[in-house]
Amino acid sequence: MSKTEAKESATDKKNLNEFEQHYFNSYDHYGIHEEMLQDTVRTLSYRNAIVQNKDLFKDKVVLDVGCGTGILSMFAAKNGAKHVIGVDMSSIIEMAREIVELNGFSDKITLLRGKLEDVELPFPKVDIIISEWMGYFLLYESMLDTVLYARDRYLVEGGLIFPDKCSIHMAGIEDADYKDQKLNYWQNVYGFDYSPFIPLVKKEPLVDTVEHTAVNTTRQKLIEFDLNTISVKDLAFSCKFQLDAKNQDFINGLICWFDIEFPAPKGKKPVTFSTGAHAPYTHWKQTVFYLEDDLECEAGDVLEGTLTCAPNQRNNRDLDVKISYHFKASGVDANERSRKNENTYLMH
Repeated sequence: MSKTEAKESATDKKNLNEFEQHYFNSYDHYGIHEEMLQDTVRTLSYRNAIVQNKDLFKDKVVLDVGCGTGILSMFAAKNGAKHVIGVDMSSIIEMAREIVELNGFSDKITLLRGKLEDVELPFPKVDIIISEWMGYFLLYESMLDTVLYARDRYLVEGGLIFPDKCSIHMAGIEDADYKDQKLNYWQNVYGFDYSPFIPLVKKEPLVDTVEHTAVNTTRQKLIEFDLNTISVKDLAFSCKFQLDAKNQDFINGLICWFDIEFPAPKGKKPVTFSTGAHAPYTHWKQTVFYLEDDLECEAGDVLEGTLTCAPNQRNNRDLDVKISYHFKASGVDANERSRKNENTYLMH
């Protein structure tokens, strides 16, 4: 039996801290769900992965973590699941209940309002977990913690997680015009000096669509996560990188994106998608970390360093990112062009 009204919620929103309240409130409005539903790369990848695995979903109990409007729950129910439990803390679950009823799935889908850690599921264990948990830079908003809790608490041994593999990638970009525009704006705001804002702007990564032609280095996979085996502590990480300049240009920043992979039957190609600049548009876009230096590079110059990422101590849904880099130029003017620096960022 579904429990979607505020008074039926397993979690009293008033007892949550201000950051948690803000996070769940942000998903109350239909607009954010409209953007996600209209992201065809995202939504069709989930549908195709479920359809391809129809045999694995047949007569199985499925848990949809952060079910939103219920689209993934209905994909699962339509493709053979015995029963689906959708859990969401936001008030959008009231609309999900109406949509589930309207589409004739009320007998196969139970919707529960509240944090997953607080709700009581109608089944002691589930066979499959589905969740669209990914945030900007993959880990922003920290919803993966909840998926891992669901895995450890409810998933049967040998159960499946959709998706179950993800990776973060990096490359260098030339973006001098936009970087200058973004920073120089604060030098003169209607005739006033607003330059104290510049350090704040530098610290905040930019989430935007980057033209593939702006990428001017080799790319590298920073880290890969297997959701079947990782733990929450693995989500704070430090990775070395090495990017080689492809031509004579400037490297003004680093672009990061993530790739996703779903389980597949033996012998079948898994459904995958990428959020990189080389791939079709997704609402996650790409994440740009502008560097303190504008690196003047020649083909073959090397940018190496370390990216460290961890949840922010004040609000664990935010991310603290540190990028230490050493740009190794070559040639007669190598000393003038080489740079060593460290930048810190807060994604919030």
